[in-house]
Amino acid sequence: MNDSYLSAAIEIAQDAGKILIEELSRPLDIRYKGDEVDLVTQADKRSERFIVERLAKYFPDHAVAAEEGTGHESPSASEFRWHVDPLDGTTNYAHGYPCFSVSIALAQRDTLLAAVVFNPFYNELFTAARGEGAAFNGKRIHVSKVAKLSTSLLCTGFPVRNRKASANLQYYGDFTQRSHGVRRDGSAALDLASVAAGRFDGFWEFGLAKWDTAAGVLLVEEAGGKVTDFAGNPYQLGGPVILATNGLIHEEMRTVALEISRRSPANV
Repeated sequence: MNDSYLSAAIEIAQDAGKILIEELSRPLDIRYKGDEVDLVTQADKRSERFIVERLAKYFPDHAVAAEEGTGHESPSASEFRWHVDPLDGTTNYAHGYPCFSVSIALAQRDTLLAAVVFNPFYNELFTAARGEGAAFNGKRIHVSKVAKLSTSLLCTGFPVRNRKASANLQYYGDFTQRSHGVRRDGSAALDLASVAAGRFDGFWEFGLAKWDTAAGVLLVEEAGGKVTDFAGNPYQLGGPVILATNGLIHEEMRTVALEISRRSPANV
């Protein structure tokens, strides 16, 4: 059954990606939500409407949680819930930087079943189904074999809100000194997909929503990686901090993160 869920998610993500590419060629219609940092474009809204409507058509009894608020709870309080980010990397998108994606994942209660992260600009499709591995454009992928933090390439992200209150610059600085480097590309879904594909060896970030990480978490796990919080507990969607690695550098990264957290206790 996971295959049918995944097939539907792939179809929907690719069609939503066409909307994003179509909107990319038009003048941007930008709105701000909350403070004047967190923006939303017409592309976010069009993509989300399409995804939610298609999911409702295919799986009318499933709940849908979507970033821009057009999702719905199923009337039967279904144990199935789709986590949808119709445009992960909106700031990149608004500036024409081609690092953005559609992220769709299905969970049954707390168990992730299927995941798709799709970058339509480069036609890069990352997919995973529980127990069946992860793939990139149809070919099986696995996390990297880099075994030391000192030779690892890492990635992270920074919040769009309350940046001054975030201590992540402390983590960014320390991990930059202890690794080959840290990249900040602006799409958590693609960051996690890149850990799954072995492009990055580790990823950490604070304050991500469920739709930011749901698909990426399953990708990393099915590609042989590890996802926890800084205490080493299994990561819970929507939790305050996520650490995703190839598994080999996980404890080393976690030890460093805990050391930094003693100097920045607000972000443990």
